[in-house]
Amino acid sequence: MAAPDPSCTPRILGIDPGTRVLGYGVVDLVVASTGAASTTGPGWQYVECGVIRADTALAMPQRIGTIAAEMLDVMDELRPTAVAIEAAFCGKNAASALKLGQIRGAMMVLAAQRELPVFEYGPTVVKRAVAGHGRATKCELQARVQMLLGLRRAPTEDAADALAIAMCHANYISFPGGQQSSGGQHSGPAGRVPA
Repeated sequence: MAAPDPSCTPRILGIDPGTRVLGYGVVDLVVASTGAASTTGPGWQYVECGVIRADTALAMPQRIGTIAAEMLDVMDELRPTAVAIEAAFCGKNAASALKLGQIRGAMMVLAAQRELPVFEYGPTVVKRAVAGHGRATKCELQARVQMLLGLRRAPTEDAADALAIAMCHANYISFPGGQQSSGGQHSGPAGRVPA
């Protein structure tokens, strides 16, 4: 599949990875008529959000396959120009971290096959960019996403996290050298991460 047209409105697919439930959220970056992002902050337009569930009775390869097939449909239907995904973090449970790494890798492969750049942001960076501080609770993040996107009701936790990841990347696009981008790992289609 050909890469998206870079002259079109930036459409960001945010992914909150999970092997049982994966959240996704898509926002368009609203650009001023001058062609530049707003100087007062990014403008977001909500496109879609949801979750992809895998049967926990399935073996891990089948769960990853189920989630990947559904995500492929989302990418093909909504045609994002970039993918933002929650960065890997070291938790207390090594087995959980390994499983998350597997689903993250599968999502990155899908993006690479569509020639989409992939950007990674840690949870604290995402919370700071959207909620104003890095220790926001799930409920605070849901409420903030609902308010900023003008949604009638709050999205589910996983979908709200994915929308927040997409919005965090929109901040990076709007302010590439600013504080909103600190801590994020930005990798292009070849998977290179600047040092």
